[in-house]
Amino acid sequence: MTAPLTRVPDDAAGTGAPDAGRQAPGLRRFLGPRPPAVERCELCSVALDARHRHLVDVRQRVLACACTACALLFDRDAAAGGRFRPVPDRYLADPGWRPEPGAWEALGVPVGVAFFLRNSAQDRTVALYPSPAGATESEVDARAWEAFFAGSVLAGELAPDTEALIVRHTEVGTSCHLVPVDAAYELVGRLRLHWSGFDGGERARAEVDGFFAELARRATPREGLR
Repeated sequence: MTAPLTRVPDDAAGTGAPDAGRQAPGLRRFLGPRPPAVERCELCSVALDARHRHLVDVRQRVLACACTACALLFDRDAAAGGRFRPVPDRYLADPGWRPEPGAWEALGVPVGVAFFLRNSAQDRTVALYPSPAGATESEVDARAWEAFFAGSVLAGELAPDTEALIVRHTEVGTSCHLVPVDAAYELVGRLRLHWSGFDGGERARAEVDGFFAELARRATPREGLR
C-alpha cells in the first residue's frame, strides 16, 4: 500500500484475477505471531487500543489499522476518491434462510466453512475458505451464487469489500452470517495457527465451534430489523 499508510502486511495484498483454488493473500496480523504490545494507527501513528477500527484499501485489497478519528475521515464514499473504506461493525443473521439441496456443492467449495465477499474493483464475488496456508481463494460462478443465496436477505445487505457472508455447511444444516471482513479473516488466521492433519484436527474444529457460537450470540436476526 502506498502513502498515506505507513505499514501494511506484505502478505495481505492481492492483485489481478485469481485462479480458482490459489492461495489467497492472508492478513499477517491474524496469521503470524502476535503483534507488538502497542499497535499504532497506520495513518497518524497514534497508539491504538486492542479493539480498533480497520480500513480496507479497495485497490490493493489490504487491511490497515486505524484510530477512530482517522476511520471517521473515510466514512464518506467520496473520501480519498473512495479508495479507503472503513470496516463496519455489524453482525447479522438470517435464521429462516435455507439453501436448496445441492446448492452448496454447486459452489465448488471443498470444505464446510467459507466466506464470500464482493470485490468492487474487479466487479466479482469470490469465495475464501480456511486451509493450512491461510485463506484459499476461488472465483464463484454467478449462477451458482444466485442459486445458493436465493431468498437470503443477507446477500442483499452485503456491503462490497468491507463485509463478508460466512457460511457453515454440515450434515445437520447450513447457517449464514453477515460479518465485518476482518472478523472472517481472523477466523482463517486462528485456524491456520491451530491446524493439524488433513482436516484441521480437533483444535481447529473447536475454534470453528467457538467462532460460530459467538456469532450466534452476537448477531442480530435480520427479521428483527424490518
